[in-house]
Amino acid sequence: MPLRTAVIGVDHLGRQHARIHSDLAAEGLTEFVSVCDLDEKIAHEISLERKVECTVDWRTLVGRVDAVSLAVPTETHCEIAVELLEAGIHVLVEKPIARTLREADRIIAAAARSGGLLQVGHLERFNPALVALRPHVRNPVYFEIHRVGEFTARSLDIDVVLDLMIHDLDIVQWLVGEDVEVTALHAVGIPILTNKVDAANARLEFSTGAVANITASRVGTEKIRKMRFFQPHDYIAVDYATKHASISSLATPSADGAWPGVHTKNLDVIDVEPLRTEILAFVEAARDGKPAVVSGRDGRNALALALRALEQIEEHAAKVRVGSVG
Repeated sequence: MPLRTAVIGVDHLGRQHARIHSDLAAEGLTEFVSVCDLDEKIAHEISLERKVECTVDWRTLVGRVDAVSLAVPTETHCEIAVELLEAGIHVLVEKPIARTLREADRIIAAAARSGGLLQVGHLERFNPALVALRPHVRNPVYFEIHRVGEFTARSLDIDVVLDLMIHDLDIVQWLVGEDVEVTALHAVGIPILTNKVDAANARLEFSTGAVANITASRVGTEKIRKMRFFQPHDYIAVDYATKHASISSLATPSADGAWPGVHTKNLDVIDVEPLRTEILAFVEAARDGKPAVVSGRDGRNALALALRALEQIEEHAAKVRVGSVG
């Protein structure tokens, strides 16, 4: 039988989860049962749009569904995910996995006890440009990453490090090596339009010698999502927004001994929607009993780096007297 699914939290990003769960059900891959939101009006609106049931109490889903997308505010991730996992329900939880490492550990432990699948929604792992690039990555040495967005009233419950930069902290750790230690992390950041960090920069140093310089801002005038990095003999460029990736390397020297030129290869990218790929991977892993593509441990690692960056930002803020940025 197809997995019975639901989406908990259907305002903004959860609304997109509901759209894709509805599409998967229409394709016969799942049975989309219900949407849930504390706002009864929103829950009812999406239920009518997607032709499923609705509820304002996520606990009523226990026993009625097999897997859920959890797209609620970060402060409620732990409570809901733990109870669902302990009930044997598979959970795709949006990033960040939790507010604290202790909460992340509780979620991971609940999945281990129940055998439920836990996947963390680090969406950029599924960006077609990065999917095309991943097989070509070998021993990256230096990263320069910029992620800038225009200011919106969404996600103001968390700072820009946990909202935006965490994507790149996850990607860098993934590309350098999930078990490679971050030996040093330096970060600065400031509040601009809110009382939380709106713009930040972090520099990471790994035990392999790799270095990453990451800038994130949610008060820009344009949307930028670009990564550049070097590895032996290669310069690699990724634009997440346009889903483009290229590798530049030295061309074969000419016979007359002249300096070789640079050859740039644009990678073949299959243009698919990252969120659909992410949710489909979750559904297939839950159905087939396979490991999550982005595990609870991956989510915890990214959170740990983000929290380290925020500690550094707090220390710097005290020095320059910009006030608390917590």
